[in-house]
Amino acid sequence: MSIGGLAAMIAAIAFAVLVLFLVKVLLKVSKTMDQVNRTVETANETITIITKDADILSKEVEGLLVKSNALLLDVNEKVSTIDPLFTAVADLGTSVSDLNQSSRNLVTRVGSLGRTTAKATVAGKVGQAASKYFSKRKSSTESETTKA
Repeated sequence: MSIGGLAAMIAAIAFAVLVLFLVKVLLKVSKTMDQVNRTVETANETITIITKDADILSKEVEGLLVKSNALLLDVNEKVSTIDPLFTAVADLGTSVSDLNQSSRNLVTRVGSLGRTTAKATVAGKVGQAASKYFSKRKSSTESETTKA
């Protein structure tokens, strides 16, 4: 074999190795593409399911929002109806507080009047005792004068 034949042989072997390497790489790429296709199909199915669930959930959420708005309107109406009651209760509390203060003032006045009355009572009793004493003395003086 000549050098040209040997070079052709080496080139053919190198080309065969290159082809085998490319075949191996292409097989791996093919398997990877199959897996990617399966993953994309699974993702598409999942997205379809999620989209359907999201549609159902969005309709339910919308219904809940409508009910919540209706409930909130009802509560606001009832609170506005009860608002005068709270105002009346606040006024009643103020009136009771004023009445309580007036009662305290009255008790204070009655207490000081009671002390004044007690002093007057003591003075009256002293006056009665003095009157009885002088009446007895006058009676006894008159009876002594009558006897004489």
